[in-house]
Order: sequence, then C-alpha cells, then structure tokens
Amino acid sequence: MAEDLFHSTDSVRGCGALPHAKSVTFDGPLKLARGGELPQVTVAYETYGWLNAARDNAVLICHALSGDSHVAKHDECDDPGWWDVAVGPGKPIDTDRYFVICPNVLGGCRGSTGPNTLNPATGKPFGSDFPLITVDDIMAAQRLLIDHLGIDRLRAVIGGSLGGQMALTWATRHPDRVAGIALIATAPRLTSQALAFDVIGRNAILRDPNYRDGQYYSEGPKPDVGLAIARMLGHITYLSREAMTQKFDPDRLRAREIRTQFETKFSVGSYLAYQGDKFVERFDANSYLTLSMALDLFDFGATREELIRNFQSAECRWLVVSFTSDWLFPPFQSRQMVDALVALNQPVSYCDVKSDCGHDAFLLPDELEIYGGMLTAFLANLEEDDSALAESGAGSADDSWQVGAGPREASHFRRADGRLDYHTMLELIEPGASVLDLGCGRGGLLRELKRRGHQRLIGVELDELEIVECVRRGLDVIQADLNRGLEVFADGQFDYVILSRTLQTVMDVERVLNEMLRVGRQGIVSFPNLGYAPLRRQLAEEGRAPSVEADEGFAWYNTPNVRFFTIADFETLCDEQGMRIHQRIALNTGTGKRIIEDPNSNADLAIMVLSH
Repeated sequence: MAEDLFHSTDSVRGCGALPHAKSVTFDGPLKLARGGELPQVTVAYETYGWLNAARDNAVLICHALSGDSHVAKHDECDDPGWWDVAVGPGKPIDTDRYFVICPNVLGGCRGSTGPNTLNPATGKPFGSDFPLITVDDIMAAQRLLIDHLGIDRLRAVIGGSLGGQMALTWATRHPDRVAGIALIATAPRLTSQALAFDVIGRNAILRDPNYRDGQYYSEGPKPDVGLAIARMLGHITYLSREAMTQKFDPDRLRAREIRTQFETKFSVGSYLAYQGDKFVERFDANSYLTLSMALDLFDFGATREELIRNFQSAECRWLVVSFTSDWLFPPFQSRQMVDALVALNQPVSYCDVKSDCGHDAFLLPDELEIYGGMLTAFLANLEEDDSALAESGAGSADDSWQVGAGPREASHFRRADGRLDYHTMLELIEPGASVLDLGCGRGGLLRELKRRGHQRLIGVELDELEIVECVRRGLDVIQADLNRGLEVFADGQFDYVILSRTLQTVMDVERVLNEMLRVGRQGIVSFPNLGYAPLRRQLAEEGRAPSVEADEGFAWYNTPNVRFFTIADFETLCDEQGMRIHQRIALNTGTGKRIIEDPNSNADLAIMVLSH
C-alpha cells in the first residue's frame, strides 16, 4: 500500500549521474529573445538508435519543466527514463527505427547551461543573474544541437506540456526543418488558473530565507523548503480529482510516516511531502524559477485569429492529443489549436483521450493503447506516405469500382471495409474533390479516396479506437461530437460532406444535416431503411424489433442507433427543410443491386445526394 500511495511519474527519476549523456558547447553569444545574451551555451543530450544514411529518421523529444535528457533507459543495466513507456525498441517511438534525440533544455540543471553553471564573467554560478529566457531561446539552443549533429530536417518533434510549446515553436520558426509535430497535453498559452499556481510556487522559493538572492551554491543550506512547496503545488496540478479520490480517499487518515518538516496528518499530505522532499534532491530552485517563467511567458495566441496567423508559416503534419481530466492544460486549448489548423487546411489529427490520470496521463501507461497507438501510426505515416500511395496505385483508374451486379461486385466492396454504400459513393464523388467524412469510423471510404488520389480529406469520429485506426491508415481525423455542430469548419470548405450510416445515431438530425450542407457544396447521406419489407414483416408478423446492422453484433438493447426511419420519412424531412435531393439511390445489400421499383419496400440501404 505504501508503494502505491507514493508512486508518481517522479518515481523513476533519480539524482544520480547520467552515464549516457553527452554534451557540446557552442562558443559565441546566443542572443536572447527578450534582450541580453549568453556568452556560450552548453547542451547536454542523449541519443537512442542510429541515424540512417539519408539522415532523415531523427526524432526530437522535448521534455517538460522538470525533465531532463534521460527520456528512456539505454539498456537493461541503465536506470529508467522519464518516458520509458513510450520510447525504446518496439515502443511507440521505436528506437529500432528512429534516431531519438532528447536534450536537456536551456535553463535546466542536468548538464545544459542554466543558473547552476558558471558565469564566465564572475567565475561563480549564474544564480539569479541567469538572464530571462523564453521558449524561443530554448528552441534556439536545440537548433544548435541539431545543426551540430548534421541533421537538416527532423522526421518529427514530439513534446508534452512545456515540451509541446517547444514543438510548436519548431514548427513555426523553422517550418522547413520538420516533417511532423506531435503536441501532447499542451496549450498555446497557460490559463490564468494554471499561471497562478506557478506564481505561488515562485514566491515560495523567493521567500525562502535560504534563497539568498539565488547565490546558495557554495555554502549554507539551500532553499529546499520553497522548492519543495513549489513541487507540491505542481503535483496537485498534475493529478485530477478522480485520481486523487482513488489514490487518497480509501485511507485518507492513514498517512505514511516519513521524516519531513511538512504536515503529514492526511495521506495526501504525506504523499505531497514525500514528492517535495524527493524533488529537491535532483532539481535546482533557480532552474525552477527560470523554466516556470519561460512556460508562463509563452503566448502563441489567445484568439482564433491569433492562432490562425501564428500557424500560417507551418508546413508539417500535426498530431494533437489531450486528456479529458487534464485541468492544467485543458482539452479546450488543444481544440483551439486544432480548429486553427483545420481553418488553414493543414493536415491534423486530434483525440481527447478519456483518462482519470490528469495532466500526468501522457507519462503513464494507462492510456498508452490510444496515445501510443497514435504516435506509432503518426511516425510511420511520416515515413511511409509516399511509398504507401505508390503501392496502392493511387491516382490510377480501377475498373473494378464500376457498378455491376453479383459476386464480383460484392467481393470488391470488401476493399472499402465491406461497405456497399462506400462503393456507390466513390462513383458519386468527383475525382480530386475535397471530402469531409462525418462519423468516418475506421476510415474505409477516406482510404479508398486517398488511393484514388484525393488530397484534401478529413474525417470526424468520436470513438478513440476508430481514430487510432484512421491514423494507422494515414488519414487525418478529428475527434468531435456531431451533435455539437461543425463550427470548426468554414462555409463551403469542402466539395462533399459525407454522412454514411451515421444519421441514425445522431440526436440532433436537423442541425447536423443543415451543418453538413453549410460546410459542403453537396452532402451525401446513406442510411438503413426501416421501411424494408422484411423488417416490416419482422415487426408486424413476428412481433420482434427489426435488427439493423445485426451482422455487427448489435441487438435492440445495445445498438448505437437512436433513430429508426424510412426512405419516405427522410424525403419528407428534406422537403420540410428546403433541401434539394439531386440523386436517390436505393440498394439491396443482400444482392448487391440497385433497386428501382418501390425502393421504400425493397431496399435496405439508401443514399441521397443533397444541397440547399
């Protein structure tokens, strides 16, 4: 129980030497964004895997405020790294495939130039004389390292929290030098609530009597109390209400006895005291002040217009991941960035991963299946997009997609995830058209469009596992609830908006249909027809609820379908809403044929092409 109580994302981090760390010193001044300069800069870093002959498989990992270069262990004899769950052979960031670089940030205290390094002008540690730095300055030091390693273009830059802000800066300051950016649990700027915790933490350090204007390195006690309190505050923000309830409520009055000067009456108190005391063993108070201020000063934009303007220079592919219980970097801030990227038609995938772990979720194994799966696929896509398209024969005509009848047609439907409506929709969509697929599932239709050479494709999906599968297929997909509208998309942004076998799961049907026709020049809707004669007979003669999509394992009590309507019902709705139906296509999925006579009775699937 004691080990469970005190376990945290800090548990694997120690204060010992980093035997695999290397460092390089760059002579000559580094001019800083807010004035001043550093006469020289040393960057400590660790690398994993091998740089290939083309020098194009490098992945830069940017750590958070209290991290360092030791992102993962190098071998079985090495100490664990802070992101061992995600980095290593066969892991999401696969060191058998990629040359992984993780530098200690400028201003840190684990080998890179920071407040605890010597000031050449005085021969003493910088202390509080260390200049004010920004995320831009941190990125500039990283760029010096990447140049030193002889890498012109990074496969990807990946960062969580403060590291995500470094990744943002890479994408927009040096767009020609990075192919992909993965932003995890980060934001374009801190909320005022998050900033307030940093302000208190800095005050705790500055008001510690042992701070002594930052010159505490040579003799006497260090400001351990202030730094520990700052870290306790930090740990509160890294957790969630759910995580704290699960961790501390069962034995809230059974605190573990530890040697500490802090209150330990409650279990949460002993946890925080333990984390604070352990932190001061490996971190420097001046670095905490320096890096927390850099985090707080970062401002990529507060409004949609500012974000769009700041993202305009980027030329990369994007992956954005947030976590539902993260209130330090809340999901709405990730969505703001995604909205701006969508407005710019930049390729982006996004998922708000369901988690009770709070901000620390991106460091833990609990949701690794989702965020790790997306990372794996994202990196593979950056590597394999061109070859995958070539192998699939993208851009060439394929006679097998012409409408026919019988077994040959049915066998080819399986190429689009077994969906008969996909086959017909492919004929309806003009070559090269831009397409938004609402409720895209595993991306079967979008994959076929991509094979056919369409460039501007994006899916909208709610299910996390389906989103992971879409990213694995090299598709861009945004997690969203259709019932909340499509405000992220502009009027007429797409040639076609698809709603394939999704309308029956929608609560706000009128809103979704009108929104899709606002966003697209035309809408294509497919839906199961409950007017199909065998389904009518099932209810009328057998007294049993019709089973739509029964072949997928759904029954009346667990089906996602909340609407049961017919072709006639849908046509009446379109007439009432003033929607024009350009084409009506009725299909029998059993025979694979189009139905002309009495489609409301003889077809079990309908496709409608609509516009206002």
